[in-house]
Amino acid sequence: MNIVECTNVTKIYEQGRVKVTALDDLSLSIERGSFVALAGPSGSGKTTLLNIVGGLDVPDSGQVVVDGNALQDMTPSQLANLRLHKVGFVFQSYNLIPVLSAVENVEFVMLLQGVPPRERRERAMAILDDVGLENTYHRRPAELSGGQQQRVAVARAIVSGPSIVLADEPTANLDSKTGHGLLEMMKEMNERKEVTFIFSTHDRMVMDYARRLIQIRDGRIFNDQLKPA
Repeated sequence: MNIVECTNVTKIYEQGRVKVTALDDLSLSIERGSFVALAGPSGSGKTTLLNIVGGLDVPDSGQVVVDGNALQDMTPSQLANLRLHKVGFVFQSYNLIPVLSAVENVEFVMLLQGVPPRERRERAMAILDDVGLENTYHRRPAELSGGQQQRVAVARAIVSGPSIVLADEPTANLDSKTGHGLLEMMKEMNERKEVTFIFSTHDRMVMDYARRLIQIRDGRIFNDQLKPA
């Protein structure tokens, strides 16, 4: 069963008087439980595609269905609700809240969901344990290494039980050892919890981890490789 269906998606940005085609009539299906890398040079359209799948951006034409929801038919509040309950985001810049501790950052999405305080705290601590951060509950982002911050970001993305996690260049600011550990953790979450992961990346290590590698150039897919199990 497909969790993402993109059909004839086009996105054009205007930069001054110049029009830039980020996605060019792109069609793509991704099965539930996949571990997928979108690869390509800067400006290829991979981040735009990730943002459109996550409902953060809107295509100029085409259709996008995520977890059975046709995004083009949804109101802004419905899209916000979809992102809150179905989609987890891991950004290259981490996007942690500086004044909150690690456990409070992880709790934040559940706070928005209305999860009771005690359950929030228990789930947040359990997921931080899962990602190897059991001794960092009360540290703020500035007191954590880059790798630790990214692990908090991943924990926050998956703690609420999303159907899909979208990760934009998740290893870009990490050394290879830390990046490897992060990918192992996400792979385990994918296999144990059947969460779908879609990465945009330049990183060969991420491409090697992915079970499906989709290469994008000039807003079009030029190679789509499913690796043998």
